Amino acid sequence: MERTLEKYGSYEKFEVINGGRLLPKSRIWNQVRKYMEKEGCLGEIVIHLTDDLLSRASMMVVNGRPTLTINITTAREHWLEGMLRHEIGTHYFRGINNSQQPWCNWNGRKKYGLKSANPTEEGLASIHSVLFRKDPLLWRAALLYYTVYQASRMSFSELFQDVGKFVKDPNTRWDYCVRAKRGQTDTSLPGCFSKDQVYLDGIFKILRHRQSIDFQHLTALGKISFEDVNRLKEFAVLQTVRIPHFLQDRSMYMEQLEKIMEVNELTDAKLDTLLSC
Repeated sequence: MERTLEKYGSYEKFEVINGGRLLPKSRIWNQVRKYMEKEGCLGEIVIHLTDDLLSRASMMVVNGRPTLTINITTAREHWLEGMLRHEIGTHYFRGINNSQQPWCNWNGRKKYGLKSANPTEEGLASIHSVLFRKDPLLWRAALLYYTVYQASRMSFSELFQDVGKFVKDPNTRWDYCVRAKRGQTDTSLPGCFSKDQVYLDGIFKILRHRQSIDFQHLTALGKISFEDVNRLKEFAVLQTVRIPHFLQDRSMYMEQLEKIMEVNELTDAKLDTLLSC
């Protein structure tokens, strides 16, 4: 986060320079349609646009239909496809692939001794959000992690002031603080909802093991941890699994992971240290 501020002066400038303009609804619909055509899933997902969503987007099953809700107040021209890679290319595809596997339910997961899908699930999706960006700084995942940590030590008011070091816009700052404090009965006391730390934790673990992970199988095998991939391959049902277009070329994908490492000044040694804490 400090590197972002050093380079751009403020998060707001970073957002405008890299994310581009906020898109009108017509442009959002057009980009979503083009992306779904590229992935071969046009017509499979209900798309809902709203200005009342705490996150940037959310993929859920509503009335038996996969439904992607997009926050139009954060839909920027250069970042929208990254959000679609996150929600459709990762969450949706891993979900439908999971439904074909013998570990598609709780009994199956128990039988095969599966680890939790997180932090792999959200870490992978977060990497795909910044994949192919000109400057793939891991700002959002880092700020979510930081805000949760500070929320565990601060009141809501103190947290709001503290996050102001990184985010000047009061509405954006409010959203981060609400995410970190949700579920607390008395927000004047220290306390947090810790789920948002899973994004950065998952990113770090995947990047550290990037050379040994089979990323196509990580998607094909469904909602599993990267640690379970190799031992589950022999039991997998792979005939009709779906692999997103950006995973088709492994060398190009790996180049992007290395770029993320470089831009964020990460090394394997640094990741070892961070993950051992």
